[in-house]
Amino acid sequence: MHIHILGICGTFMAGVAQLARAAGHRVTGCDSGVYPPMSQQLAAAEIEVIEGYDAAQTAFEPDRYVVGNAISRGNPLLEEILDRHLPYLSGPQWLAENLLQDRWVLAVAGTHGKTTTAAMLAWMLEDAGLSPGFLVGGVPLNFGVSARLPGEIKDSPFFVIEADEYDTAFSDKRSKFVHYRPRTTILNNLEFDHADIFVDLAAIETQFHHLVRTLPRNGLILSNAAQDSLERVLARGCWTPVEHFNDVGGWHAEGNDGDGSLRLLQGNELFGCTTWNLTGAHNRSNAVAALLAARHAGVPLSRGLEALARFRNVKRRMELRGSEGGVAVYDDFAHHPTAIVTTLAGLRGKIGAGRILAVIEPRSNTMRLGAMKNLLPASLDGADRVFCYTAGLGWSAAETLAPLGEKVSLEDDLGRLVAQIADISRAGDQVLVMSNGSFDGIHEKLLAALAAKGSTQEMVSQQSSE
Repeated sequence: MHIHILGICGTFMAGVAQLARAAGHRVTGCDSGVYPPMSQQLAAAEIEVIEGYDAAQTAFEPDRYVVGNAISRGNPLLEEILDRHLPYLSGPQWLAENLLQDRWVLAVAGTHGKTTTAAMLAWMLEDAGLSPGFLVGGVPLNFGVSARLPGEIKDSPFFVIEADEYDTAFSDKRSKFVHYRPRTTILNNLEFDHADIFVDLAAIETQFHHLVRTLPRNGLILSNAAQDSLERVLARGCWTPVEHFNDVGGWHAEGNDGDGSLRLLQGNELFGCTTWNLTGAHNRSNAVAALLAARHAGVPLSRGLEALARFRNVKRRMELRGSEGGVAVYDDFAHHPTAIVTTLAGLRGKIGAGRILAVIEPRSNTMRLGAMKNLLPASLDGADRVFCYTAGLGWSAAETLAPLGEKVSLEDDLGRLVAQIADISRAGDQVLVMSNGSFDGIHEKLLAALAAKGSTQEMVSQQSSE
């Protein structure tokens, strides 16, 4: 089969492309402003990518056009497809019909932590020799790719997928995850997000209810006991066994960010412990969910804990991009206020009293619309200094972040922002950059500015000594 993918550089669609190519299909695609890292993965998979959406691409005459959810009516290629009644479908539908049929699908849903938890789960299965396939919204460092088919040596039945609640396509406004029909399902958490497509939290709960309605009686739901929203979802109807986590009377984890310890408990009973590289209570909760899901697929809890000790996290999740002059620069995907709080708390637990300089780009659709702006000041309270990139915002960052007082700096020019951060930084500082985009390469620019600052200071010191 030849498929031509519209919006191929999106994380999900690039994953679909790689899976289809590995399964033996011919794959081509197009996008606007072709960009890494997914463009690099597509090139490595020898998938032809065309810049733009020229209607002339119908000359490819594929068997199916696969349309990403970033594609809207008015797109010239999409309009040509519709006018000529050419065959098309969404990415999730193509995936479900061609690759997930007859698989044991393990899905990770939730507002936060989907990518990290799915990566943990895939690694636990891999470490136990089960060779799962997977598709996640990032690059797990243990694998180096965002998607792969189940094991080449043996045809593993397992497939781990990040189950996104965002809408499926221009023609299908249900959440992507309703297509996957998982057997094992993690409901990690549920908060309001995606203000561009959901009017309120109740609307998202309805989509989660639709997911629960597709789950089999011989499956398993792992649900976060601390989330009232998830309890409301399950109360609307559930036909699948439920096991709760993040419950002090049931399954939960304790640990210390300083020494990297993680302890798995059921009530007061200790089931096992390990040491690992991740930080924060949110990641310990993610780990419990992944451990229980892996156990459902046949991995003993003890083996799952051993795997966590070798789990290397996901690219852009508290990823150390470099250090200059004793200043560490981290990259993190956090963009929702809750994620910002937990990310800062995890770093604080790791470094103790050192200074944290938080750098944020409110880039997501929800943030740009201002739906979460009033929660930002409190979410950033754990930082010692805050730098906010304000370019493109439709609301006043100065007014919104005023409660932070003198510790906040606002800038709509990236060059000036980098200069301010480099100027105030000193040895021992941790610079935490948070954005769901590339932030125009701010990490490299900041490291270069810090290096230049160090060279200047060294030169001045030498001149003074002379």
